[in-house]
Amino acid sequence: MDNLNQPLNSFFASPRERRLWLLTALLVFAIYSTLGLAATLAAWLYGQALMTTAFVAAMLLTALTIVMVALGVRPRGIEIGAWLGVAVVYFLVLLRLAIPERSHLMEYGIVAVFILEALNERAAHGRRVPLPALLAIVAAAMIGAVDEMLQLAIPSRVFDWMDMLFNLLAATMAVAAAVFLRWVSGRVRQKGV
Repeated sequence: MDNLNQPLNSFFASPRERRLWLLTALLVFAIYSTLGLAATLAAWLYGQALMTTAFVAAMLLTALTIVMVALGVRPRGIEIGAWLGVAVVYFLVLLRLAIPERSHLMEYGIVAVFILEALNERAAHGRRVPLPALLAIVAAAMIGAVDEMLQLAIPSRVFDWMDMLFNLLAATMAVAAAVFLRWVSGRVRQKGV
C-alpha cells in the first residue's frame, strides 16, 4: 500500500492530496477576499459592457475545471457526449438564474469538486473517507454559509438565505457532474471504447 511509505505523523495521504487541499484553501480565500469588491467589480464590468464576456469566460473555465478534475485524462467519444449532457443541464439552470446566483454555481461548484478530488485522493491511499461525494457537498455548503456570515460585516453586502441554498445547489450539481463523468470515464476505459 502507498500509505506505508508515508510518515506515520503525516496528516495528508499523498503530496497530491496536500496540493488539492492547498488549492481548495486558495479558492476559498479568493472568494472570501473579494466579498467587498464584488459589487464594484460587477458595476465596472457592466459599465464596460464586459459582464457577458466575463461570465462566459468564467463558465467555460468552470466547465473545464470540472471535466479535467473529474476525468483526469483526455476524454473519448462517449465521455464527450456525457460532458455535453452535463453542460446542457448547467446551461439550462444558468438561463433561469440571475447573474449573482450564477456566480455561486461557479464558485462553489469548483470548491466542491476540489474537495471531492482531495477526499478521493485520500481514500485512494488507504485513508478512511466515508461518502466522499456527500462530504464534499456538505463541506462546500458550509464554506458557503461562512461566506454569507461574513457578509453580515460588510456594509455593501447583505446576508441572504437563498444564497446559501444556491451554494448547496452548486456543490450538489458539480459533485454529481464529477461523479457521473468519472463513472462514464471508468465504463469507457473498462470496455476499451
